[in-house]
Amino acid sequence: MAIMGIFKKFKPHFLMVLAQICYTFLYFITEASFNHGMNPHVYITYRHIVGGLVMLPFAYFLERQTRPKLTLALLLEIFVLSLMGVSLTLNMYFVSLNFTSPTFVSSMVNTIAALTFVLAVILRLEVVNVGDPRGIAKILGTLVSLAGVMTMTLYKGACLKNLWQPLIYIQRGGSFVHENWLKGSILTVASCITWSIWYIMQAYTLKRYPAQLSLTTWMSFVGAAQSAFYTVIVQHKRAAWTIGFNIDFWSTIYGGIVISGLVVFIQLWCTEQKGPVFVTMFNPLSTILVAILAYFVFGEKLYMGSIIGAVIVIVGLYLLLWGKEDPKSERNDEEKCSTIKREQHEDHLIPKLASNANGFRAQP
Repeated sequence: MAIMGIFKKFKPHFLMVLAQICYTFLYFITEASFNHGMNPHVYITYRHIVGGLVMLPFAYFLERQTRPKLTLALLLEIFVLSLMGVSLTLNMYFVSLNFTSPTFVSSMVNTIAALTFVLAVILRLEVVNVGDPRGIAKILGTLVSLAGVMTMTLYKGACLKNLWQPLIYIQRGGSFVHENWLKGSILTVASCITWSIWYIMQAYTLKRYPAQLSLTTWMSFVGAAQSAFYTVIVQHKRAAWTIGFNIDFWSTIYGGIVISGLVVFIQLWCTEQKGPVFVTMFNPLSTILVAILAYFVFGEKLYMGSIIGAVIVIVGLYLLLWGKEDPKSERNDEEKCSTIKREQHEDHLIPKLASNANGFRAQP
């Protein structure tokens, strides 16, 4: 019972950690696919078609009774939501990954938490009381996390010696792969801004359309259509749309089922439960996991700046998590539990007392 209580209390936290683990593998499997020659725009289109097809039966059957009626206003909102979270953002994001590196991109993605926090405060989705220690912790946590991200990005420091040969080797090559850090950095920053707007929009859309499975499905299909329209314009070659039974196929399946399906659903559920800022606070975990995996498995260089930045990010993350925990709600939950137990005890006790009273009256 104690374990189930802990799991219920920290269920959003566990789910977001799982989501970041899924994102960690995404960085490397997509990099390998792009190095193999797959076009990022084609990948995004196929991935969301797969995600939509996988989520469709779950959304149709499980939310058939609870799904709100879809209006024209909601369709337009889903169109913009898909643009911000799927087609526009991911096209910029994966092209920037192709121009830079997984470690750099995953580090920059951590700025989404700070951007989302600022937007949430401006739009009053997040309350910050500077007179309360938890309110101060929110602000400090955001600033500390951002400082950690900037440390990982701007400061390298000494390079750690690799302990052994790479267990898995990802060969750089292909016609589309070339380094352009300036262009990649600009695209990464732009994708972070639109990604933050997407998280904020989710909080508003879920109030009018509280069906996470259906919303995930709609975003996958609409985003795939938007990405396909753009990809057809920039990529006319039929060969780019043809994928074999290789890393391109598996990266599409993984991205569609795990990321566009499972992870997006988890994020929507956690956004409804805890808000958009809570969801973005866990982004630094994937940065740390990417750096560890890149060093120990793929033989990439690891610098002291990344380690120092990771420690700073973790401190900021814990400050934010502590600041977002509401002790009042916890006390209310405890009071509700004690009230329910007391009522159950009284319900059990009253018939027993009545029975004893009847027995007493029946005695001569």
